[in-house]
Amino acid sequence: MEQTLKITNVLSDPTRYYIYQYITKRHSEVTVQEIADEFKIHPNVARLHLSKLEDVNMLVSEAKKTGKGGRPSRLYRLSDDVVQLFFPFRDYQLLAKVAIQSMMKLGEAGKEALFDTGKAFGQEIIDSQLHPNDTQTTALSFEHKLKILKDSATTLGFHPEFEHNEDRTIIFFQIFNCPFKELADKHTDAICGMHYAFLHGMFEVLFNNVKLIEKDNIIHGCDSCSYQVKVTN
Repeated sequence: MEQTLKITNVLSDPTRYYIYQYITKRHSEVTVQEIADEFKIHPNVARLHLSKLEDVNMLVSEAKKTGKGGRPSRLYRLSDDVVQLFFPFRDYQLLAKVAIQSMMKLGEAGKEALFDTGKAFGQEIIDSQLHPNDTQTTALSFEHKLKILKDSATTLGFHPEFEHNEDRTIIFFQIFNCPFKELADKHTDAICGMHYAFLHGMFEVLFNNVKLIEKDNIIHGCDSCSYQVKVTN
């Protein structure tokens, strides 16, 4: 509860809140000067805001040489720690760990059930975003389908990026925030497999044929989980 109060106090400042939001969408390290320029504030003020966020472990920083000589620059990035605010306190991570470990004790049957459930929830997320009149998704334009995917992935906290090829048969999809990272560190195959099924379910609602290919994985040290998705309208 004490940490929750510290975090809410730090984020009560509007500028500090928007700085944190900016960094979560940046997908890379930022400097004091970059924040000062972006928010049109003095570098000393930007440094104070960044330090406050680092004090509550929402950000971490390190000094790095720029290769241009002079003193090393201090670069700030998102902390790997999960920020959770609950009133009253709820430990959903603990509940998730109990559920996952229970499933794993069931062996292959438990793993298969986990994947099936993940896929079903992915489908449910997209279904909830569809307009009541959008019963025939084949009538939706490619742009509309992509917007539904973007909005859903953003709502889920994936910090996503989407690109596609010219003939719109391949979508390049990146996730810069894994919502299951803490669990995936200990149960990599099961959690990543479930997440794959979850994403496949999301795409499957909107496209007739989907081939989802994982390219990179955050758990393996990559900057993002990235996928190539071959689709047919």
